[in-house]
This record gives sequence, structure tokens and C-alpha cells, in this order.
Amino acid sequence: MIRVCLVGLGKTGKEIAKVILEQKNMKLVSVVCSSRSRNLGKPLDDVIGCINSGIIIDGEKNLEQVIFKTKPDVVVDFSTPAATIRNAKIFSKMKVNIVVGTTGFTDFSLKKLFVLTRKYHNAICYAPNITLGVNVLMLLTNLAASILNGYDFQITEVHHKKKIDVPSGTAVKIAREIKKGLDSAGVSARENTIPINAVRAGGVVGKHEVMIVGEDDKIEITHESFSRRAFALGAIKAIEFIHDKVGYYEMNDVLNLHKVLEDYLEKEQTTKKRKFKKYRNAVDDSPVNVV
Repeated sequence: MIRVCLVGLGKTGKEIAKVILEQKNMKLVSVVCSSRSRNLGKPLDDVIGCINSGIIIDGEKNLEQVIFKTKPDVVVDFSTPAATIRNAKIFSKMKVNIVVGTTGFTDFSLKKLFVLTRKYHNAICYAPNITLGVNVLMLLTNLAASILNGYDFQITEVHHKKKIDVPSGTAVKIAREIKKGLDSAGVSARENTIPINAVRAGGVVGKHEVMIVGEDDKIEITHESFSRRAFALGAIKAIEFIHDKVGYYEMNDVLNLHKVLEDYLEKEQTTKKRKFKKYRNAVDDSPVNVV
């Protein structure tokens, strides 16, 4: 049984709490929110509409006591960049593994997370792009960039109007995947030259679109989250992956999509060889000259 602490009880955090409570192989043992949150001190049951969780929502000022008392194996942090870095130092010192779903970090802050895993020998999974679908989009975009390396690339991301970081962490990661694909094809490109159009409007959960445009045709690869449950299901996969690890990981390590692609290509090659062998045997056994 994986014991889990949740930090951050916004819209995504609430959905993650609900999905963790549905799992048979993990237990939600504590929930922590900002000291300014109106949910502080309330029963989790009242906040998310669950039954018999037995959890009273605690504040970030009591973080060490909460960890010491509830002894989680994994902390899932969906708070703010500054709070996440501050919390990660505490969790790492206490040998707790962390899934970070917070977005809006600087490159320097991400290096801090990496260094923490080396110093304290715990595990951190940085997963701003936490859904399965958007990670498939990234893989497809990488492949498209390596093949269509003479085309132009344009990223558009749309999120709700309260999302602070612009562009989204996922959009920046997509740009990096495009650069990797172009680099593999021998085409030099700087990441910051790949245009990203960011839109903040209404209550849009999240949408990312990559346009790949040539002189005579165009390809579009799009991912859209209809609900925050997609994020929560991704968090579950990250928890299952990280709970017994040491080191720094990202969501592509959790899903291992490159290995999935390699296995698929290997299977296709094996199937092709078998097909040709079957055709050859049929020709050799035929009493009729087919040529």
C-alpha cells in the first residue's frame, strides 16, 4: 500500500484526492493546503464530497509535523513554484519521494529539484505535462520534426484565464521536443525561435496544438483535456512509478513511450519478415510458375 500526502487543494488537487481515494493500492494519509486557504482545518470529506476519509486538512506551516505523523511514501505537490521548491527541501530531507505537478518553474529552480535528489537520495518526478495524451502528442511532434524538418512549426496553447504561467510548461516542453527532432535530422534550431501562441480565456482546462506547415500541405496534432481527471490519472501513474525509486525523473520516464514505440517498430519488422517468408514458401510450393 502506497501512502500518499497531497499538497495543494485547488481544482486539480481536489480531483487528484478523489482519484487517490478510489485506488486499491494506495492510501491518502494527509492533505496540506496554503495557510491562506479557506479549506484549512476542514474535513476533506466536506471539501471534496467523499465519505470517511478521516483527514483534516492541515496547513503548510505544519508540513514537517504532518510528514512525521502520517509517514507518506510519496507527496504529490500541485501548489505554486515557490512553495514547491520550499516544500521539496523538507520532503527530501525526510526521505519522501515527490511528484511535482506544479508549473511555471525557471530552469534554475528545476536544477534545484535535480540537486535535491542527489543530495538526499530520494526521488522526484517533475511532471507538469502529466496526462498520457499530451505525452503522446510530444512523441508524435518529435517524430514529425525529424521527418518534416523543412516545415515550419507553430504551437498554440489555451488555458483558463486564472493560469499564471505564460506560456505553459507543457508548451515549452513541446518546443523542446521539436528542437530534439530537428537536431536529430541535422537541422539546427534554437528552442526560443519556435513560436508559441498562448491564450488565457474562460474555464478551458487545457489544449495544446502543434501546426506543422509546409509549402503544399499542413499537419495538425492536437491534445485537449476535457476534465482535470485526466491530470489525476496521470498523477496516479507517477505515484506508482516513483514510490520505490531514487533519482530525478520526468513524465516520459513514467510512461516510457519511446520503449513502446521501439517495441512496436520491432514487432512490425518481425511481422513483415514472417509475411515475406510465408509468400516465398507459397511461391516455392506452387506447381504453377507465377513469373
